[in-house]
Amino acid sequence: MTDSTATEINEKIIDQNIVIASDNSNRLELLEKKRVKKAKAAYNVRNIPLDTVRYLMRGDLQPENGDLVLARVTAIGQHQRIELGNGRRAGLHVGDEIIVCYGARYAPDQFEAYVPGSLEACHLVAAGGIAAKSINRHSRMKPATEILPLGLLADERGARINISAWAIKPGTGKRQRALTVAVAGTSMNAGKTTTAAGIIHTLKNHGLNVAAAKVTGTGAGGDRWKMIDAGADIVLDFTDAGLASTFGITQQQLESTFRCLLDNLSATQPDVIVLEVADGLYQRETAALLASDIFKTSVDELIFAAGEALGAKKGVNILRRQGYAVFAVSGAINASPLSMREAENVLDLPLLQPKDVGKRIHDLFKNRTTVRPIFKD
Repeated sequence: MTDSTATEINEKIIDQNIVIASDNSNRLELLEKKRVKKAKAAYNVRNIPLDTVRYLMRGDLQPENGDLVLARVTAIGQHQRIELGNGRRAGLHVGDEIIVCYGARYAPDQFEAYVPGSLEACHLVAAGGIAAKSINRHSRMKPATEILPLGLLADERGARINISAWAIKPGTGKRQRALTVAVAGTSMNAGKTTTAAGIIHTLKNHGLNVAAAKVTGTGAGGDRWKMIDAGADIVLDFTDAGLASTFGITQQQLESTFRCLLDNLSATQPDVIVLEVADGLYQRETAALLASDIFKTSVDELIFAAGEALGAKKGVNILRRQGYAVFAVSGAINASPLSMREAENVLDLPLLQPKDVGKRIHDLFKNRTTVRPIFKD
């Protein structure tokens, strides 16, 4: 069944709660509001007013990225908690019903997972609420928490609900863009978010207005909350732009999502914009975004986060070959005095604590003489 209206469905009510579609393969089941309210709704669906949920769509369906699904927890694995829209991590129990959305995941330290081709049993592969079929996991990870999809969520028209329908919209016309800095890194856990948060906190302490975003990755609130806690005046991520995950999206989607986030941040008229790019330089979407002319012409300074000297040196060389003048190296490497010493011996640019990166960005802001417009229509 396609996303058609309820009036287009030759419907027949049975026991007051089942609607049978005319093709006899899919059906819509009325959902009680109290059942929807009781379900644990994940971070990734926070922008969707759940009072729009009317039906549970069952049958021979192929889920799409971003589709909302009501699922039952059948076995607890790696993820023992689910992150709610307010950031609280609610404990999971077998039998719990959860509202999550379908999406792929690429996480070298956790899971590789893809949207299944049907409403078959699958996994919760991210605490922020990603339903997918896990095919690989890091050796430190337990098997993924198992869930049984009960059906896609549909609105009063019988149309499946997808987070893209509540996405923020790109701006129109020209708008001045603030000084924009981005943080990229060697991999997961390279210290990108810690670096971004340190920059934000320092800039706020100097009295600046700061907007921030995580522009790629898998939907979860951890990085966003850290930026908010650091004092950012507004924080967005790609889920606000209607994507549960950026893994596997097209170049056009990648660039349009980046533009949408940057435009909405610029609309708040901040002094500085701080962006985080997920994963490492060799991850497909990260590599594609960094190679994009749109990204290159929109970012004024790039900070590179690394965990050790070799990664720092190699990463800086890769970025320089792409035309970037790397502003500084920071990240997890700062936790090890010996690693810092090794890096300082081979790098020809500053190796700084996040707060010190922030101080230099502040100095750059004070001395800035030109402001470039954001994208033209």
